[in-house]
Amino acid sequence: MTLVDVSRALSERVAKLRFDAPVSHVYNPLEYARAPHEKYLTEYGAEKKEVLLLGMNPGPFGMAQTGVPFGDVAMVRDWLGGSGLVTKPPEEHPKRPVLGFECTRSEVSGARLWGWARDRFGTPQRFFSRFFITNYCPLAFMEQSARNLTPDKLSAAEQKVLCSACDEALLDVVRILQPRIVVGVGGFAARRARAALAVDGLTIGTILHPSPASPLANRGWAPTIEAQLRGLGLTF
Repeated sequence: MTLVDVSRALSERVAKLRFDAPVSHVYNPLEYARAPHEKYLTEYGAEKKEVLLLGMNPGPFGMAQTGVPFGDVAMVRDWLGGSGLVTKPPEEHPKRPVLGFECTRSEVSGARLWGWARDRFGTPQRFFSRFFITNYCPLAFMEQSARNLTPDKLSAAEQKVLCSACDEALLDVVRILQPRIVVGVGGFAARRARAALAVDGLTIGTILHPSPASPLANRGWAPTIEAQLRGLGLTF
């Protein structure tokens, strides 16, 4: 089993799910951005890792555009060398068009996270020799207003079915990559990791989410998360 196998199985499973209001649109970049997504998986996820960084779900100007977790277009294109055909979701919100690598909006969270990886490790190869980044949930949710809706805001019944699929996929990812540390990027991802992973010897921790909505992140995200990672036993 490979990460591509896990991705395709998860994509097929979550594509069958339906969500009630306030969800009006659901984007699945594992489908319409499959080419750059699977390029990322095969190029950087083919070997075992020390650390798995786990995000929540795609951002509207990140993975929803490029198929790469935290996938700010400029970082994916220029640092990771990402490329590939991106089509359209079956039902596109007029205020949230999928433009793929032609999207000119920056994903601040992704620019911060991948920018830290670039500044700390220099090359993608050095970063991915130890780390891999994935998202817990592959779907992006929007309200009719186009406001982003995170998975933790879904109804309890919807979360239960969605999390069942995502938990199984995360466990498969961990079996393939065999990290010694799984780090939730934000509290939701860390909670889901703890719920899904009963693996002997696995350390599960959390780091501050790089969202610009976080005052702490805006005051110096990189130094904060490096201290948190050192607290989990990592050295740089």
